[in-house]
This record gives sequence, C-alpha cells and structure tokens, in this order.
Amino acid sequence: MNCETCSKKKGKSTHRTEEEKKNLSRRLNVIEGQVRGINQMIADDRYCDDVLIQIAAVSKSLQALGNSILESHMKNCVVNEIQMGNLEILEEVMKLIKKLQ
Repeated sequence: MNCETCSKKKGKSTHRTEEEKKNLSRRLNVIEGQVRGINQMIADDRYCDDVLIQIAAVSKSLQALGNSILESHMKNCVVNEIQMGNLEILEEVMKLIKKLQ
C-alpha cells in the first residue's frame, strides 16, 4: 500500500493497488458470508454454543483483517511520512492504537 495525502475534502486517503483491493475485498466477502451464516443459524434455531463459536470466528477474522491493514499502514504509510519528515505521524499512530484497544 502506498499512502499519499490527498487534497480531497475528506482528508487523507490510501492508494492501494488493484491486487491489494482484490485481496481485502475477498477477505471481506468471506467475513460477510460468515455473518450471513450466523443469521441463518439464528433463523434455524441453532444451539447457542454453535452460534457463539461462529460469532467468535467472525470476530477473529475481522481482527486479523484489521491487523493486516495496520501492518501495511505501519510499513508503508507511516514509514513514508517519517521519511518525508512528518514526525507528527507518530502521534497519529499512537492515537490510532489507543482507539483499537
């Protein structure tokens, strides 16, 4: 991932390659399928333990996806900003990490 600060009204954005977008989208589609599966389990009156295990699986999938995006952010976006002399990015990262806890 290669981050650039855009002059868009919404602020910063991350420019991802088509392959990165495809991989992230694929992972999100799998998670979406898991959530639909949980919804069906509830409609089918499946046992609570089974539903809770699937909820935990979705939660872990989302956490893994978030960790992957954070890792990429640190390796690319943050490094790039530091190389450009923007040390304020470190404060931004610390705030982000606190929000993720």
